[in-house]
Amino acid sequence: MKRHDPDHGRQDHPADPKMDITPILDGWEYEGGTINVRKIAGRDGREKLQMRLDLGLLQMELTGRPDGRRPHKCDSLLDYHERRLVDYRRENDSSAGFILSPDHCQQLREEAVMYYHRYLSLFVLGDFQGVVNDTARNLRVLDLCEKFGTDDHDRFVLEQYRPYIIMMNTRALASIEFHKEQYQKAIGTVNEGIGQIREFFTKFGQDQAFAKASEVKILKRFARDIRKKLPVDPVERLQNKLQRAIRREDYEEAARLRDEINLRKDVL
Repeated sequence: MKRHDPDHGRQDHPADPKMDITPILDGWEYEGGTINVRKIAGRDGREKLQMRLDLGLLQMELTGRPDGRRPHKCDSLLDYHERRLVDYRRENDSSAGFILSPDHCQQLREEAVMYYHRYLSLFVLGDFQGVVNDTARNLRVLDLCEKFGTDDHDRFVLEQYRPYIIMMNTRALASIEFHKEQYQKAIGTVNEGIGQIREFFTKFGQDQAFAKASEVKILKRFARDIRKKLPVDPVERLQNKLQRAIRREDYEEAARLRDEINLRKDVL
């Protein structure tokens, strides 16, 4: 985490009691152990996203960069550097030689934190498409820094967060499919996400850590919940009953179930 020098702080406005946000905080108590978020109507007529913290709150825009700024007249710093890369490739017929300085990478990391706060808030509110957009966007930050950062720190410091971002992206996308009752598609999305996380651990020679990763456990648990919504195969249901009949040594019932299973298989 970047350390800030208090001697280089700044006061933008003189002391003014009207700037005290205590009345807002008093109307929204902080609850520990949970993520406190809400949408509000902004003075500009657009919805805003707020996250309540123990010492205050964050307010974010729902579209564009969370702080509402447009660096270099672009939607974000990531957008600006991606445009730089496109222009560089056009001029040089290659990306070889394109770099991101340490300052560029630091600024991209700080910007990515804004999007992290937003996609976490949006997930709590069930805005899964917003989560998909912001997590996919932050994964592009990781890819850009990894490929074009000028030193190892800038290339790899964010990689530790890749499994988490993949997990959140996967959960959000699969949740959209789940709510559309596309259960098989949702399971496929979860399995694809688990595969991407496996590739990450393999890339860094940490295959044993894959099974223990909390992100993998979360996705596997989600997959189990999705499977509960799938229609049960009638033959599979009969086979389960057959196994229970055999365990309790009810051979007459077992024989009947075998006949019914064979009959259904012939029909199918």
